[in-house]
Order: sequence, then structure tokens, then C-alpha cells
Amino acid sequence: MAEQSVSNSGAQTGGKVTVILGGRLIDATGGATIKNPVVVIEGKRISRIGTAGEFPLPEGAEVIDAQGLTLMPGLFDCHVHIAAYNTVSFANHRIAMFEVSPQLQSFYTLYHAQLCFEMGFTTLRDMGRNNAWANFAPELCAVRDAINNGIVPGPRLQVSGRIMTTSSHHDLNLPRAAYRHPGYTVDGPWAIRGAVREHLRTGVDIIKTCVTGGASADEEGDTRNLTQEELNAAVDEAHGFHKPCAAHCWTALSHRMCVEAGVDTIEHMVYTDDESTRIVVEAGTPVSPTLLHRTDHAIEVRRKMGSAANVLKKMKEVQPYCYDSFKRMHQAGVRIFMGTDIQFDPEMGSNATELELYVKLGMSPMEAIQTATKSAAEAMRLHKDLGTLEVGKLADVIAINGDPLSDITVLQKKDNIRMVMKEGKVYVDKLREQPLYVIHPQPGQTRLADS
Repeated sequence: MAEQSVSNSGAQTGGKVTVILGGRLIDATGGATIKNPVVVIEGKRISRIGTAGEFPLPEGAEVIDAQGLTLMPGLFDCHVHIAAYNTVSFANHRIAMFEVSPQLQSFYTLYHAQLCFEMGFTTLRDMGRNNAWANFAPELCAVRDAINNGIVPGPRLQVSGRIMTTSSHHDLNLPRAAYRHPGYTVDGPWAIRGAVREHLRTGVDIIKTCVTGGASADEEGDTRNLTQEELNAAVDEAHGFHKPCAAHCWTALSHRMCVEAGVDTIEHMVYTDDESTRIVVEAGTPVSPTLLHRTDHAIEVRRKMGSAANVLKKMKEVQPYCYDSFKRMHQAGVRIFMGTDIQFDPEMGSNATELELYVKLGMSPMEAIQTATKSAAEAMRLHKDLGTLEVGKLADVIAINGDPLSDITVLQKKDNIRMVMKEGKVYVDKLREQPLYVIHPQPGQTRLADS
């Protein structure tokens, strides 16, 4: 697969000159922290990085004084579902599924994206949503395009189109007795190829398949959703149009299937073994853990939102397997990139809690940060432009109160996110006398739609 380009990235240099003065800089390359950094930005890109006093500041530059704060790259969450009926917007997701129109849910989708954006997540990869009407890909593409075109502020979005086979995990996220419109699911390699092409015509950035069952539907996690021939067809068709293909998979067998098909990213860590892990390492396939969705807090949130008892039971049962698989894959050298699977649960904007889990399970804080920066950009093939703070790259920069290398949890507190810059433009600025925010009104002032 070819490297992906960043939309509307602009020229390499030129335009408005901005200088950021910081207390320390984590460039996410893995090198040492830079003290008293100076970051010079021309237009949308970084033109110089140094230390205070190393060179004179460009004449006429706008200076952002973030001294005492940590500068680091904008964060990635590479597995989100911002179109889900999340706890910040709905009291009961099962009611919302049938009571909320796709048109209204598009606004909630933007709201959810902006909640993540204000927490320093400048890039999100949305892994799709289906509801009682149809696949939600056109609406997700519309939200992405509205952000890209400057109509509304928000994070950079990559949108996936879901390939749903009959009785698959994605299909059964809709109640079994609910009506399915013609074409809602497809079966067989040629029908799957057609569905991939339909999604690509819609304008998605990535194709997502589902190789096994999961926890959030009325099924077993180790069921097979696709044959090898069907999976091969989905991947081949996506690659034929120069698009990546991601795969939801929960089992060691499904990991082998994904490697054989040439899947670009594997989503979730649940059931693994040493042999399947070895195969994934040798193939170099990146894997997203999505542990936040499995925590006790997430399960309790899901309970309050009306999830069925059997779903809650499965989520708790798989929890230790997820944690064990993370440790196995990390120790084996799997390319891990950050994804939360944030959806109905937990709260949109709590994405950085995923990194705390990684540290608790054996990663160093730097390794954890790299999963949400450097490694994430590599997995999404955006590393030429994003993922680290280096000269020539797009200026996605956040300023943090605290040092995440000493305490990874500082990234979870909204008050600590003092500035969020995307492509050289500041969207959140709590350093000025009159703070700048993305979301108005602030969270907590909105009304739950079904309350």
C-alpha cells in the first residue's frame, strides 16, 4: 500500500510565521527531551526546532508563550466510533438507535470528534457505524469533509466503510429482529468486492472488515465472520484502489487469516497465542489494542446505557485475555499503535486513558506516547507529515501542563491541555487572557437527547 497524503496540507513552507516557546519538548522520535524548546512554524509546517537563545526569533513572528509546559505532537486515536450513541449525548443507546435520525446523529458525530480534539487528539481514524437505517459512511464522510473544508473546526478524520456479512459481528450490533434494508449485508467474494467499490465511491479512506465475532453483540467472540476467500477479496479490492484494509479480529486463527490476506492493520487484542503473535511480528502488521473499551469503568458505563446482561458478561470475561495478549504482543515486538474503540462507552474525550493502561501493562511512558504519535502515523501511512515534531512536518502541536514521561495520566485532564494546534493553526488556547475553545457550549451544558 502506498503512503497516504494529508488533505489540504499546503506548501512545505511560507505563509504566517509562528514561534512556540516551551518548557520541554517530546518530539516522539524516541530521543531525549529538549529543554526550553523553540519551535518555528511557517504556514502549516515546522521550519526549525532549537532551544532558547540558539537563534534569533524571526522578525514579525507571532510568539506563543508556553514556557513551563510540555510540547508534543498532536495525538492519534486510530480506532474510534464517533458516530456511536455515546454516553456524553445519550442516556440509552438502544433507544437512540431507533429514535435518532442519521441527520441529527451527524451533528453528534461532529460534537464527539470535537470533544476528542479539545483533548489534544488532532487525528482520528473512525472505524464505522451502522444503524437502523443503513451504513453510516456517507454521514461520516460529510463530517470529515466539513472539517477539511473549514466549515467547522475539528480533528483530521479518516473514515472507514464497513463490509458486513450476514450474522457477522457488525450485522448483529443491530438487534436480530430489526429490519435490514436490501444490501445491508453482503456475502461471497464478488458481492464483497461490489460493496468495497460502493464504499469507495462514497469517499471512504479505508475499508474495514470483520473476521470474527466480538463482545458488543448477540454472538460469540470466536465465531468466524468471513471465509479466507471473502477476506482476500475485500483486501484485494481495497488495495486495487490504493486504499488500506483493516480487520476486526479476536482469535489466533483470524490473525493468521489476516496475514495471509495482507490486511494492513489488525484491530483488537483478545485471544492470541505465541505462534499467531510470531506470524504477526514477522509480517510487520500493526495491531491496535483497544483496551479502554474493556475496562471496568467502560463496562459500568455500558450497563447504565442499557446493554444486555450477556454483553456485559462477555466484556468482563474477555478482559484478562485482552491484557495478557497486550503483554504477549508487546514483549514479542508487535508494532502497536493506539486505538481505544471508544463508542457507546466510555466518555468521548477520555481517549488518553488508553495510554495509562499500556504503561500499567509494561510499556514505558515514551513507548506509550509513541503508540499515539509516531507509531500511529506509521500505521496510518501519514508519517511523512505527522506523528513527530520534526522540521518539514505539519505543525500538529499540543502544549501540556505536566510531564507525561513522568506521569502519563496528565494527558487525561482537560485543564492540562493548554493549547491544541493543527497544521499551524491554534484551535484551543488557554494561555491567552480570553481562552479559545472549539466547543460551545461546554460539555455538561448540553442536554442528553433522550433524557
